[in-house]
Amino acid sequence: MICADRPARPKVIVTRQLLPETERRLVELFDTILNPNDKPFTRQQLRDAMQHADVLVPTLTDDIDAELIAAPGNRVKLIANFGVGIDHIDLHAAREHKVIVTNTPGAYSEDTAEMAMALILCVPRRIAEASRVVHSGNWRGWAPTGMLGHRIQGKTLGIIGMGRIGQTIARQARAFDLNVLYHNRHRLPEAVEKTLGARYVADLDEMLADSDIVTVNCPHTPATHHLLTAERLRLIGRDGYLINTARGEIVDEAALIEVLEMGQLAGAGLDVFEHEPAVNPRLLACDNVVLLPHIGSATFEGRAASGARVIANIQSWKDGHRPPDQVLEGWN
Repeated sequence: MICADRPARPKVIVTRQLLPETERRLVELFDTILNPNDKPFTRQQLRDAMQHADVLVPTLTDDIDAELIAAPGNRVKLIANFGVGIDHIDLHAAREHKVIVTNTPGAYSEDTAEMAMALILCVPRRIAEASRVVHSGNWRGWAPTGMLGHRIQGKTLGIIGMGRIGQTIARQARAFDLNVLYHNRHRLPEAVEKTLGARYVADLDEMLADSDIVTVNCPHTPATHHLLTAERLRLIGRDGYLINTARGEIVDEAALIEVLEMGQLAGAGLDVFEHEPAVNPRLLACDNVVLLPHIGSATFEGRAASGARVIANIQSWKDGHRPPDQVLEGWN
């Protein structure tokens, strides 16, 4: 139990618009200020919010760095992040200034895994490209050699990051008769590997070279920034595909564009980008790339689950307990 005093009705500021039921419950339980127009907070608005709130509920669009956390007069004692990834929050500064950080693990595991599987199917079978042909009015009918792609049955799927999402993808991949390899900081227990039908590969380069399709599902940290360089992308090979539903910064985007343009990678499915919402025009020009606007977690069910976890974390903190989803420095 945390022994510090808590206000009976803490002031909560929410930086983005959430589902109506989540906002309604936040207002019922706490002294809550919402963001009805859903415009991302400016840096000054974040600074002001942290001066006036006991609890801040940010999202991945809010860059909460050491300067904001250490600013004189900062009142925030709990950052209850709406979402799983917390690479936009300086955990070291939060710990130094005794600010608790929570997230919403598990809320989007199924959703993000489903999106990864959708891209795993979509890219090799050229589904988005084929749809564009129909919409353009240029389809001239079926042909034996028209829009040929690759089947995924029997191919090898390499998973980078075997947390909740990676394990869910592995489970779903079995239905498509994919061979599953994975690379992770720590090897899973043998019983879990057997259940998932997944084989651990300690060396990332070895796994990339042995994979037909690679999906990125690890968190973005200093250790994983630009983890996939040009050299590593080339290891996947000319017949290989890259899927990224994690964070754009994990892949060196300039290098990815280069290997795609040179035909050293067959294609890619991207739900995230290194400089989002900006998308490199050269990516837009690639026919063999499926680009999505960061919708891996965009389901009603996932958003509701994330909101419920945010509320549970705030309520637990208010009651003087350690929030169930408290994030510790070095969590990833």
